[in-house]
Amino acid sequence: MRAFAVLNAHGILQSMNTTAPTSRPQLVYLVFGAETYHQEAVFSIASALSFLRDEPDTGIDIQVFTDNPEPYRLLPVRVRPLDEATRKRWSEPHGYHFRTKHVVLRQVLQESEVALLIDTDTFFHHSPLALFERVQPGTLLCNAFYTKYGDNHESILYSALYQRLLDMGVADDDMMTLNSGVMGLTQQDAHILDRSIELMDELFPHAQGAYTLEEFCLSIAAYRTLNVRECPDLIHHYWSRKQLFRAKVKAWIAKHRANPTSATALDDTRQVSAHLPRPPRLQRLMYKLITLALPKHQQQFIREILYGCYEHENEFDQACGPVWWDKARQNQEERQGRPVDAHLLEHWFGNPVVRLILGERREAIYEHLIKSPGK
Repeated sequence: MRAFAVLNAHGILQSMNTTAPTSRPQLVYLVFGAETYHQEAVFSIASALSFLRDEPDTGIDIQVFTDNPEPYRLLPVRVRPLDEATRKRWSEPHGYHFRTKHVVLRQVLQESEVALLIDTDTFFHHSPLALFERVQPGTLLCNAFYTKYGDNHESILYSALYQRLLDMGVADDDMMTLNSGVMGLTQQDAHILDRSIELMDELFPHAQGAYTLEEFCLSIAAYRTLNVRECPDLIHHYWSRKQLFRAKVKAWIAKHRANPTSATALDDTRQVSAHLPRPPRLQRLMYKLITLALPKHQQQFIREILYGCYEHENEFDQACGPVWWDKARQNQEERQGRPVDAHLLEHWFGNPVVRLILGERREAIYEHLIKSPGK
């Protein structure tokens, strides 16, 4: 059978062979750059596998488009190397790197009847099969709805683009805006991605650097065209409070790096929960009372430091302690309008009351903050 490929107008390598597309659902990740993104992806994949092992006869493939295949060596995935030149081409004409998400999914949908691209900062509450059940012809599956476009006239996307979009006849105040942490489509609806890519290319020069232009263009492309469903009940997307969840993920990686698909490793993915690891309310009240003995400008700082000292039963929640310490420092800097530098840390941590409150933990916390750059 003859086969060849061409680049279409969006820079997508488009297959021109006559091979029938696979009917197996494709779960797709796009991962490049810093190590933390690869750690997120490995954990997200493992959380998917923890549910799929309960359904061994299901035919789901996992694909990873990446600049670094090594982290996925021990996972049952298809790695698709992504070099810098290709990624750059997929980001053109404006160098907008989120554009590559749509290009990747569009390419997979040339080869597959149904595909779902998911961001790395996610993990599964249920089987990936449950997500694919929501991806039907005529339907776009997204992560979640935000609000109607007209609900926030102060947003850059509204002030910069509203009149232009109204003149184009493609959006109005009633359009729901979408979170694209999940994008699931059938092959017959892949043309929506062609449209979203066109919109990104057209609107980027006018969007004043709006970070969420990519998912906004997906919202426009789907508006009045496809049924849209969401899935926050099936996955957790930790785009907020990211450092706390990254600490949990890094603790899981450190424990299971050598065998990420072992039964213990997959079981442990269920121990990484979506809740924020804060001390119980009664404990927080106690922290508030004991810090009243400190000067007023130090009370909130030490109170938040204590959040990171609480001993959680869950080992992955326990790993979040240093994140609370860093956040305490960041919050203090915002309150006082200047850095919490080494001199100030030495003065505050030398306070006899702070020594008494923190006890033997004081030195470790102090050393962590001294070595960590201020925000």
